Amino acid sequence: MKRNTTIRTKASIKAFKDESLKNTTAFSKSSKTLPKIQFIATYPPRECGIATYTYDLKNALENKFDRCFDIKICAVESNTESHTYITEDVNMVLNTDDSESFRTISDKINSDKDTKIVMIQHEFGLFKNNEETFITFLKDITKPVIIAFHTVLPHPNKDLEKNVKDLVAVAKMVTVMTKSSSDLLNNTYGVPLDKIKIIPHGTHLVKHQDKAFLKEKYNISDRKVIATFGFLGPGKSIETTLDALPAIIKVHPTIMFLIVGKTHPTLFNNEGDAYKDFLQQKVEALKLENHVSFVNKFVPLSELLEYLQLSDCYVFTSKDPNQAVSGTFSYAVSCGCPIVSTPIPHATEVLQQGNGLLFDFGDAAQLAEKVNKLLDDDALRHDMKMKGLHTSAATSWENSAISHAQLFSELIKKSFKLKYKKPEINLNHLRAMTTDIGVIQFSKINTPDIDSGYTLDDNARALIAACDHYKITQSDADLKLIETYANFILKCQRDNGLFLNYVDKDKKFTKQNEDENLEDANGRAIWALGYTYYLMEEDVDLDATLLQNILFAITQFNLKIHLFKSPRALAFAIKGLYFFNVKLNNTKIIGIINNLANKLVDLYNFHSEETWNWFENYLTYANSVLPEALLYAWKATGELKFKAIAKETFDFLLSKIFKKDSIRVISNQSWLIKGFDEKLILNGGEQPIDVAYTILALKQFHQAFPSKGYDDKMEIAFSWFQGNNQLKQIIYNPCTGGCHDGLESSNVNLNQGAESTISYCLARFAFEDIV
Repeated sequence: MKRNTTIRTKASIKAFKDESLKNTTAFSKSSKTLPKIQFIATYPPRECGIATYTYDLKNALENKFDRCFDIKICAVESNTESHTYITEDVNMVLNTDDSESFRTISDKINSDKDTKIVMIQHEFGLFKNNEETFITFLKDITKPVIIAFHTVLPHPNKDLEKNVKDLVAVAKMVTVMTKSSSDLLNNTYGVPLDKIKIIPHGTHLVKHQDKAFLKEKYNISDRKVIATFGFLGPGKSIETTLDALPAIIKVHPTIMFLIVGKTHPTLFNNEGDAYKDFLQQKVEALKLENHVSFVNKFVPLSELLEYLQLSDCYVFTSKDPNQAVSGTFSYAVSCGCPIVSTPIPHATEVLQQGNGLLFDFGDAAQLAEKVNKLLDDDALRHDMKMKGLHTSAATSWENSAISHAQLFSELIKKSFKLKYKKPEINLNHLRAMTTDIGVIQFSKINTPDIDSGYTLDDNARALIAACDHYKITQSDADLKLIETYANFILKCQRDNGLFLNYVDKDKKFTKQNEDENLEDANGRAIWALGYTYYLMEEDVDLDATLLQNILFAITQFNLKIHLFKSPRALAFAIKGLYFFNVKLNNTKIIGIINNLANKLVDLYNFHSEETWNWFENYLTYANSVLPEALLYAWKATGELKFKAIAKETFDFLLSKIFKKDSIRVISNQSWLIKGFDEKLILNGGEQPIDVAYTILALKQFHQAFPSKGYDDKMEIAFSWFQGNNQLKQIIYNPCTGGCHDGLESSNVNLNQGAESTISYCLARFAFEDIV
């Protein structure tokens, strides 16, 4: 049976997207000028830590936000360090050895009405030849200045103390990367805490890969691996690890030490490869040739992250006790690599979470002892890995971009609002979670946990998401997913017409089905099957047999629906039957929808009061599906009371979960009970599924009431996934395409299970033109 509607072909979709792109481009050219943020920093192709940092931060800001800022780079150079820049990102070049260059740049910045903020990525060595001129330059700038201190030195002499105080005096705000740096600025230099913002060094999100696979890829299978990386120089004290290796080899004879990186360009210009030659001579003297490998190059990011993931331990041997922060250290933490480090402030602060070990500067014997301890204990390394991943999650470049953008918006003011850019649609993690049986229930970080088995709930949601994605892409690969999920649901139905929910990895129903009320799961199954039956065309998208089996399954279930009492089960069933009947136009089904909706109305009439317009005495989970279902019931039956109650209850719900420009859905740790003080509700326990259901409902209410602001709330709700939440951290992981499992009181649950990932997909697809 076919719907009398127009089906978009792949060619028509491409034409539609091409036309949309033209319109977007035209809009971009005609829209107003964006506020310009002028970075003053080193920048690629210069090879140094600050250049890499600036590049990563700029990319993160531009990827995270939609036409909020125009970020430009004033590249810092000197007489001995100059480069050709092939990108439009660089609009100025400052030669720190040339006093006139400072005056030229300040004049350009001051005369540019679009420049709203100047941000200096500061390292003392960059301006050491012209410090007074640099401070005069900052005083001359009439725009708000932010100084990002990459190093804060303790025990300053009078000149250094004056230099830092002069810098801070001209700055509107300063940023540092660690609490210890903030404390130093406050206690040693007298900088007030309200002028300091801590924004940790950004870390790259990593799609975690199997260690054994990576070791085989780099031809070091069956070996324990320790590694260090970064530009080589005496300050790294890599010889400390070489001195420790003989003692490590005695316990772990297969050990391999990877030294990843080349000589620092500035050092190379002055001394050549003298330090690397010294290390190689030491390797020969200690007869370590079979245990040390130099990767002598500036390693691309993807390759570097693989080296760190295959390593069993990362050694950080810097001999500078005043080194405030290390980008290389941050990379290792983000890869979940257990760390043995000297006690620089950054390491001391980060490793107190238990994700590494400290040893004294230059103490090779102590280093060997710590490394051996780690390599001997698989459980300890795994524990450190997990703690490291949780520590670094909050410091991802995406979260760093959010912190910087908030700072910029505070300084720009004038009702400036951040607009988050919607990520490209990415089904990679959903596909990785899917076997030929169905979608796996849980994931350990981004690795599917097959032992967790499968659920009807997850496969029902996955079926809806796959149908939506197919209508966007017309991809044959999506049809395979649709068939997999639909067949899983159909196999869960028993002879009595009802569905079981829990299936183990061996395709057997578990005892859990006997211990739990499965009404809500049954309702979700009907929602998914009804939606699929409506959206898919017989013998065009899916074969007739599968669609007929769906028709039969829904018909059998309808014989039992009158027994259901759960309001959410009723609501899910209404949604599914609405779509199902758009295709069938059957008066009996309209009657069923009417009866189910009246049950919800009865609940509303029983529980609602003047200040409590709801169906129950509490708000729990999946709340928005209840008013949304009544809206569908109105569309199916034309009964106006359904529409009126739908709007009244939905607006009541929105008043409880929207605060200004953000959403905070009901916590699964403390439901909102009628008469309970809302201020006492615990933080945390916010689930992606509740945000997604709210977005789906907002879309329907916007269509029914187009001038009531529901579309604006849709955007706000979706920004919860992107970091507009109480922790200001991303929930969606653009690296994997997965979604983290929840927002807790002080951290994000890093696991990316099926429910969360599919919920994000449903929310993301709601902004596409599907139905």
